[in-house]
Amino acid sequence: MNLLEQELHYPFGDALPEPGSTREVAPGVRWVRMTLPFALNHINLWLLRDAIDGPDGAVQGWTVVDCCITRDEAKVQWEQIFATQLDGLPILRVIVTHMHPDHIGLAHWLCERWAAPLWISATDYHTARIGSQSTLGFGGEGTARFFAAHGLVDPESIEKIRGRTRYYPSMVPDVPPRFNRLMDGRAIRIGGHAWRCISGYGHAPEHMALYCDELEVLISGDMVLPRISTNVAVYDVEPEADSLKLFLESIDKFRALPADTLTLPSHGKPFRGLHTRIDQLHDHHRDRLAEVLQACTARPGSAADMLPVLFKRPLDLHQTTFAMGESIAHLHALWLDGRLQRTLHPDGVYRFAPA
Repeated sequence: MNLLEQELHYPFGDALPEPGSTREVAPGVRWVRMTLPFALNHINLWLLRDAIDGPDGAVQGWTVVDCCITRDEAKVQWEQIFATQLDGLPILRVIVTHMHPDHIGLAHWLCERWAAPLWISATDYHTARIGSQSTLGFGGEGTARFFAAHGLVDPESIEKIRGRTRYYPSMVPDVPPRFNRLMDGRAIRIGGHAWRCISGYGHAPEHMALYCDELEVLISGDMVLPRISTNVAVYDVEPEADSLKLFLESIDKFRALPADTLTLPSHGKPFRGLHTRIDQLHDHHRDRLAEVLQACTARPGSAADMLPVLFKRPLDLHQTTFAMGESIAHLHALWLDGRLQRTLHPDGVYRFAPA
C-alpha cells in the first residue's frame, strides 16, 4: 500500500470475492470481481437486488452494473454466479457505466441471455455501436496517423497500431439493438432505492456513475479509482479535446456527496475517503502538468517526448496507446489554458513550447 492509499479506508480490508462468487458490501449490493488479460488484471462488477413491475405484480431479481469483456472465461464466471449467487432469481436489467470494452463487452450476451434491457448514456451507446461495427477511432490508419502527428514515429509501433483494426470489436463484438437512456441527474428506482446518475467526461464520452442517498453508496465506475489515476486521453475522433479539464471538473461533482461515502470503483477495492481521493487526483494531475510545462520550457516537445516525463516505467504497446492519449491530454490542458503554444513542425509533428 502506498502513502496515498493509507489516507483512504478500506472497510473490507484485503478480502476479495472469489471467482464465480460475490461479496455483500451494502444491503442488497454484491461485489463481483472478474479477471482481465491485461496489466490491469481485473474489473469490479456489481449486483443490485431489484424488483420491477410485471403483469402479475412485482418481479424479483437483480440489476447488473457493468459486464466484463467478451471472453469465454468471463462467461464461465457469470454462469457460476447465475447458478450460485442469485438466490434463484433472474437478471432484470443491465446497466453499463460507459462504453469501454471491460464494461460493455458482454452486455449483448447478458441482455440476450436474460431478455433484460440495457441502460446506458446515449453518447456511450452510440459510440459503442460504431466501435463494434467499424474501426473508426479504435485503431487502424486514423489512430496511427494521429499518434505519428504527436511524435510517435517508431515504425514498429506505428505499424502495429495501424494493424489494430479489430481491437474494439474483438472485445465488444456486438451491442444490444435497443437501450434505455441514462442522463445526468436522473434517478432510477432499483430495489426500492433511488440511484441518481452523475455524468462524467474526459475518460469516456458520457460516463455515468450511480449514487444512492439512502445507502450512501457511490458506484463510481472509472471516474474515481483508489489506487491508480483514471486514464484521461485525447484520440483521433476528437483531436483537439480538452479531456483533462473535463475530467477534473467531473470529479468535483462528487464533492457534494458525504465524505464517508462508500465508493465502489471499477478497479481496486471499495473504499471510504471520497473527498480525500478527489484531492489526491487533483494533486496528481497538477504535478504532472507542472512537469510537462517544465519539460516544454526546456525544449519544445511532442506528446511522445512527454511519455518518459509522465510515465517512469517501461510501457508495452497496449500501455503506450493509452499513455499517448494521456500525454496529449496534459499538453492540451496547458495549450488550451494559454500556457503553451502548439506548432506543427516541418516534419509533421506537433510540438509544444511556452506561450
